[in-house]
Amino acid sequence: MGFIFSIRIMKRNFFLCSAVPIGFLSFSIGVLAKSPNIEFEEFDLPNGLHVILHRNTDAPVVSSYVLYHVGSKDERPDRTGFAHFFEHLMFEGSTNIERGQIDKLISGAGGNLNASTSFDRTDYYINLPSNELELALWIESERLMHAVVDETGVETQREVVKEERRSRYDNQPYGSLMENMAEAVFVGTPYAWTPIGSAQYIDEATIDEFRDFYRKWYVPNNAILSIAGDINLVKTRQLVEQYFGQIPRGEDPQRAGIEWDLMAPGTSKSVDEPMTPLPAAVHIWRAPVMTHKDAEAIDLLISILATGKSSRMYRRLVDVERAAVNSAAFTWMQEKAGLVAAYAIGNRGVTIEQLDSLIEEEVEKLIDSGVTDQEFQKALNQKESEIASSVGTMSSRAQSLANNHLWYGDAGRINHELEAYLKVKKEDLQRVAKTYLRKDRRNTLHYIVPEK
Repeated sequence: MGFIFSIRIMKRNFFLCSAVPIGFLSFSIGVLAKSPNIEFEEFDLPNGLHVILHRNTDAPVVSSYVLYHVGSKDERPDRTGFAHFFEHLMFEGSTNIERGQIDKLISGAGGNLNASTSFDRTDYYINLPSNELELALWIESERLMHAVVDETGVETQREVVKEERRSRYDNQPYGSLMENMAEAVFVGTPYAWTPIGSAQYIDEATIDEFRDFYRKWYVPNNAILSIAGDINLVKTRQLVEQYFGQIPRGEDPQRAGIEWDLMAPGTSKSVDEPMTPLPAAVHIWRAPVMTHKDAEAIDLLISILATGKSSRMYRRLVDVERAAVNSAAFTWMQEKAGLVAAYAIGNRGVTIEQLDSLIEEEVEKLIDSGVTDQEFQKALNQKESEIASSVGTMSSRAQSLANNHLWYGDAGRINHELEAYLKVKKEDLQRVAKTYLRKDRRNTLHYIVPEK
């Protein structure tokens, strides 16, 4: 799930780097026409670990999800890539699990697992038959308390991470896009570098620096454990206390302060790379954080502008003008900063100036005239379907509960996320377009096709 530039998967993949090559196969309980009321209980262990339990007996499966509140924004600027590096390193083994055995233990029990890193968090998920829950808890408690951070594991994962960067970023057309966007829009903040980080800094880092990172961030008071599936609530709580209760509390991590100025003027950059096959124009604006009151309105606005083949930009640039092979938009609204972006990949013979003009025209229409009733209702319908479908697996429920607790302070938001969208008025979309998509605050990236 690391970033590979692909028009159709761009929105889904821009946020994450993932480590484990085992396929992540969720246990589905079916797509629901309407979101169910998801009951859960939560508690804190004395060491600060927050635990969320959700019981569902539709299928004999269970998903464990451990969310650590550490991402690339929590790194030193001269040691970027540490959070993503640890996503890999935590699969090496522990004091009581031999190197390379974690994957084999889970697959041998009929399950699967994976992990991912974003700007704000690192997470680990395991799916198993419900009678194997204890295996997942043992593995996660071992990773939290007894992970082995030694020269052998570090050197192995150094090469893995460097190869991932080369294959997915450095040697791909438009592979630098994510980094160029972050550098342009998030300048002056720890969001200015991306989760993949720099191979240079990973090479320079010492074993003691890796151990310090583990001791600082991988502590129970910086983690959430969420479990969903066919479980006995009383027994599961006992198992959690058994495996995690004795892990000592760590120091509360100190985080860098971030001042996010939404009014910063825009910049422009041309990117000349030998592998660029077609011209590309990207327009990027600063946006508020994920919990801001305008977040839902922005999400709906971007959906209407350029999400899917029926969106305004796709119809205009691809279907009508035939100026682009593809066009879309997306949001990165993070914990302490955010952006929205629209892009177009031009057909041969189309200039970047033409792409700029077409994107600008569609954005200006939103600012000047807003959206139609039909567009607004369609966006709401799509969001309702998306939210209902997003809790159709035990893994997605475990993840949603944990993320809602961390970012919104309310795991129960899983049951009323749609309400925030239904409170948005059609007029709000034009208002946020005028507020955030201003031309004087627009950053542009131009990918130039090299001359032969």
